[in-house]
Amino acid sequence: MSRGKKILIGIGVLIVLAIMTAVALRGGSDDAVEVRTEAVSRRDLVARVSATGYIEPKRLVDISADVSGRVVQLNVEEGEEVTEGDLLLVIDPARFEASVQRAEAGLAEASARESQARGGYLQAQRDWERIRDLKARLPEMVTETEFETARTNAEVQEALWESGKHAVDMARAGVREANDNLAKTVIRAPMSGRVTRLNVEKGETAIVGTMNNPGSLLITVADLSVMEAVIEVDETDVPEISIGDSVSISVDAFPNREFVGRVSKIGNSSIRPRSQQVSSSDQAIDFEVRVTLEDSDVELRPDLSASADVITDVRPDALSIPIIALTLMDPSEFERLPNEIEGEPEIEGEDATESTGSGDPIEGVFVVDGELARFRPVDVGIAGDNYFEVLDGLEEGDTVVSGTYQVIRDLSDGDPVSSTSKDSTQVTEE
Repeated sequence: MSRGKKILIGIGVLIVLAIMTAVALRGGSDDAVEVRTEAVSRRDLVARVSATGYIEPKRLVDISADVSGRVVQLNVEEGEEVTEGDLLLVIDPARFEASVQRAEAGLAEASARESQARGGYLQAQRDWERIRDLKARLPEMVTETEFETARTNAEVQEALWESGKHAVDMARAGVREANDNLAKTVIRAPMSGRVTRLNVEKGETAIVGTMNNPGSLLITVADLSVMEAVIEVDETDVPEISIGDSVSISVDAFPNREFVGRVSKIGNSSIRPRSQQVSSSDQAIDFEVRVTLEDSDVELRPDLSASADVITDVRPDALSIPIIALTLMDPSEFERLPNEIEGEPEIEGEDATESTGSGDPIEGVFVVDGELARFRPVDVGIAGDNYFEVLDGLEEGDTVVSGTYQVIRDLSDGDPVSSTSKDSTQVTEE
């Protein structure tokens, strides 16, 4: 027999022996499912809502031009501190000065016409009064036509005078508008703070600002003394958050620092309205939450990326179980097995239908009872990072199946188990 055949035969023998050994070991364990277990214990639980966002000053003003024109004077640079009322920039005023002169000339002309109309009205009114008095004293001296003509002329001249007064009012409004536009060529700081954005240079043309035209933004002045974290929270988490909740914030630019703050504002509508979404089923509905940061020795800049953990609830010394231990079971599977195991007679009729009928899944855990896993319904409260608060259904010291996920998913009430314990001496959440 060649050496190669001997090697192949030897490998085959080893494989057979390995298979026989595995079968023997399996048979000796009584088909017990190997599980991880953990004792129900008490620990401090903290419920959090995590979200991401960015840093922004609590107060900032985006400055746009109210009139169009070339920038002829620029007095600030980005990063410079300014005081309320400081001159920031000047737009070429030549065109607006000409508009003021034209409006003033129009006012003078309208005033002259109003004065002329007033003189005509006064003259017509005196003529009408003379004719009226003469007709009253000597009716035969004034014909009816003369009488009506004088009265009509007085009414017409009065109307012309009223028209002249309105023309003067319009001309004055034109002067005010022209002066207002001229004043808008000078842009001053609306608040004290820092110039955090400068989008214009001397010689460029400023265009009238609109909400839908970001290119019209000239300067941003921000008060950096109070900063906020603006985060986007999923719609399912918004009901858990309240004004005043404590928040832990991490900023990507400062990886070794933790900032703290409190929720100061919760959006009343979603950031992106459903009407603007292509498909509401494909996009998450998020709400804006603003967190005011407490004073820090670190100077934060606008638009820095941030992550936030909103502390929504705290349960000190709470009875708890691992989150992974909680599972769901069909009511028919859970309610039928205890009667069979304890030897109780089978229920017939309507009561049997109620006991084994279908319904909403029952929430609970598998408790290790000797060498068997028993399903036990539980009521849970807040969820920490790794543990659920237990409100009812378990007692301190009970041993529950805590892993693995696939084992818990496949486990049934009454299955034999062999366990490996996890140290649960800690009192704070992992």
